[in-house]
Amino acid sequence: MSFTRPSVALLGATGSIGTQTLEVLRLEGDSFDLVAIAGGQHVSELAAIAREFHVLRIGVAHECDREALTDLVDVDVDVVVGPAGLTQLAQSADIVVNAVVGFAGLPVTMAALAAGKRLALANKESLIAAAPLVANVRSTPGATIVPIDSEHCAIHQCLASSAQRAGYPDVKRLLLTASGGPFRGWSKDRLATATKHDALQHPTWKMGPKITIDSSTLMNKGLEVLEASALFGVGADRVDVVVHPQSIVHSMVEYVDGSIIAQLSRPDMRLPIAYCLGLPERFDHGWGQLDFSQSMELSFEAPDEEAFPALALAYAAARRGGAAPAWLSAANEVAVEAFLADQLAWLEIVPTVAAVMDQYVDDPLSSLEDLMENDATARRLAHGILQK
Repeated sequence: MSFTRPSVALLGATGSIGTQTLEVLRLEGDSFDLVAIAGGQHVSELAAIAREFHVLRIGVAHECDREALTDLVDVDVDVVVGPAGLTQLAQSADIVVNAVVGFAGLPVTMAALAAGKRLALANKESLIAAAPLVANVRSTPGATIVPIDSEHCAIHQCLASSAQRAGYPDVKRLLLTASGGPFRGWSKDRLATATKHDALQHPTWKMGPKITIDSSTLMNKGLEVLEASALFGVGADRVDVVVHPQSIVHSMVEYVDGSIIAQLSRPDMRLPIAYCLGLPERFDHGWGQLDFSQSMELSFEAPDEEAFPALALAYAAARRGGAAPAWLSAANEVAVEAFLADQLAWLEIVPTVAAVMDQYVDDPLSSLEDLMENDATARRLAHGILQK
């Protein structure tokens, strides 16, 4: 009997998640067929991946990159461009890995689910910003979301102990763990001196610059609260954050009887990536294996919400619902970009986002066009605040 390998589209192939996904695929080359990749303007990297994996469908950011990419690849390839190209690629495989950075990943999320694909999701912004719209396309037959984020992947595994009913009535709360980032324990006065170099020194994870800065402000954890609420259909009031500096416990689920189920492993993103690709099977590589013959400390503490007010902003956006999470995500993207471009101090990132949220007027978010208008408005306001 012949066996057809599941096809994979890897969108965001040149970033941190993308390169680690390629590591998994190299080890499991007989299990999957990589048929499509995308990587913005990283033409030479895309060409190298295409040659190695014999990929014939490639997405680039701009039309000017098409010819350059074609010249670098020895065979005839189908090169697609921009958001429309991402949409095409997201419908071209059985499993779609969305590792596109930021709001630009929205077309991938929507197209993959609308086509009934398995979406291995590393792009939290698209789900957060468009939660009501994503909820509609998730009902497409065959459509599933399996989260790559280590915390949400951990919860996905922990919920296997729960009766799979809407709203998880036997679950008391979801506990998202946070390393605390590079500034855990810093006073507000000391945070005023934080530099870009300081903020990019994450203590346990190697990630792209945007998510690393989000981790330093704890905005990443606030966005993860919104993501968990949307992914698992529980209110944000049932999602708590606990600081766990060792990054061994990746998240936990507390049940109404007091039992807590946790997922533990060494911090290695190849584990959740492989989990998302292989479901319902697991691959025998031991990426996150722990050595319990050695002493190990696991400590937990509450987040310092006074020094890191981003968490409160995220919970406030969750309570308002509608387009509020989209505003939060958009304003934060603008502020982080400004910080990385040395146009904004670290301590001004979250106040900039808060100033945008102060101008939000409730919008139920009923269409994709409505979402795009809200996203543009939040970004315009954020840029206006930066100019002042």
